[in-house]
Amino acid sequence: MESDNKAFVRRWFAEVWNKGNLDALQEMLDENAIVHNLPVTNPDSKCGPAEFAPFVQTFRGALPDIQFTVEAVISEGNMAAARCSVRGTHTGDSLGIAASHKPVQITGMTMVRLENGKIVEGWNNFDIASLYEQIKSE
Repeated sequence: MESDNKAFVRRWFAEVWNKGNLDALQEMLDENAIVHNLPVTNPDSKCGPAEFAPFVQTFRGALPDIQFTVEAVISEGNMAAARCSVRGTHTGDSLGIAASHKPVQITGMTMVRLENGKIVEGWNNFDIASLYEQIKSE
């Protein structure tokens, strides 16, 4: 089970984030999932695929070449956590800042609780402040 959870987390970042595959989002995120610490919905509220997809599209719109590299994954029971590095180029305006064409690099961590092959709850800690600092105008 724990190796399956590790593979699941790696697939989440490869499919949903690196490829922008919203079909995978439908397959991997429960309709009644709760997502903590991301500006997707009201904090600690239901965030199924329909609520999460615009968040993915916003980031991929601003950083179309975004690449999450999963540096490490740990798993215990129905929980898995990943440490990631994120790179991309700010070529879109969807984050509310005109495209700077600057490369960005941030790090972050995600922990998920899985049930029946889907994420039912997730906690996130990515350095979004650093991302905005890197793309702001000088």
